[in-house]
Amino acid sequence: MTVTTAPPRAPQSAPVRETPRLTSGHLPSWAPWAILVGSLVISAILFAIVAMGSGDGFNVAGWAVVAALVYLALITTTSSLVEGGRKGMDRLVTGVVTIAFLIAMVPLVSVAITVVVNGVAGISAEFFTSSMRNVVGEGGGALHAIVGTVLITFAAAVISIPIGIFTAIYLVEYGQGGRLSRGITFLVDVMTGIPSIVAGLFAYALFALFLGPGIRMGIMGSVALAVLMIPVVVRSTEEMLRLVPNELREASYALGVPKWRTIAKIVLPTSLAGITTGVMLSISRVIGETAPLLLTAGVATSMNYNLFEGRMMTLPVMAYSQYMNQGIPAQAYIDRAWACALVLIVIVMLLNLIARLVAKVFSPKLGR
Repeated sequence: MTVTTAPPRAPQSAPVRETPRLTSGHLPSWAPWAILVGSLVISAILFAIVAMGSGDGFNVAGWAVVAALVYLALITTTSSLVEGGRKGMDRLVTGVVTIAFLIAMVPLVSVAITVVVNGVAGISAEFFTSSMRNVVGEGGGALHAIVGTVLITFAAAVISIPIGIFTAIYLVEYGQGGRLSRGITFLVDVMTGIPSIVAGLFAYALFALFLGPGIRMGIMGSVALAVLMIPVVVRSTEEMLRLVPNELREASYALGVPKWRTIAKIVLPTSLAGITTGVMLSISRVIGETAPLLLTAGVATSMNYNLFEGRMMTLPVMAYSQYMNQGIPAQAYIDRAWACALVLIVIVMLLNLIARLVAKVFSPKLGR
């Protein structure tokens, strides 16, 4: 019996499916830049025509605003037509965020450039080596103000940092949402928003009760600044302590370690980087205060190293007094005021750099 077998069929290839595309197209990388340049040119032409017709000068601020609006309209329309509505909306939001960032940078860059340009004229070796004692007109320096700023701020930090850190430890580790902790949190939030002049009035009234009216001392300024620093230290330290995982605390308790030692050896070292950043932020926030120091530390022209006796000058107060009480020649007083502002900004910048360095050194290291 002969068995007939059918010839094998050729394998059929599976149909090729096209990968679905989320967008109908894609703008080249140079397209947003080209649209930006075109927006700037269109806005410049419009404002040039307006300036020629009215006789006024070219309005740079208006030109930038109109160029930004034209750019947003063009990039959104072009992207929606080519890439789809979702991508067009994404480019619109990206443009709005970028423009908002640039707007925020304008005053920052402007202040920095203005202070540097005007402050360099008053910077000299004499400015850092002498005081304003018996100086009228040109000459003199701000050594007494620099020393006063360092001493008053250092004393304020010594007062406020332990109080702020211990308060935050109580709120996170011991308070646990109790009535007292809620009251402390409310008061801290209120203190965060009080005007600085109120802190100066509080320090002045406190010392006037014991030493009589009219008293002026450097330690009074330190107390006023400490009132402003404490809520900042409390809030920043509290947030850093809450970021420490509870597993670390539970592991320490499981080994029989008491709570106070767990806080000292586990919780605080883990959050030390963030706490340091918050402390430096609070110092930077108060080091430029003028109103409370005018009421408490007063104005002086001589060196004073004693916080508990006599008036003491600081950089912000000196900048204010030099600008408001100009003598002859007036330019010398203005130069000294701008130089004080420049030195103050440099000190704040150094403090922030130190904070970043400490945060980097003491930040928790990730395991391999």
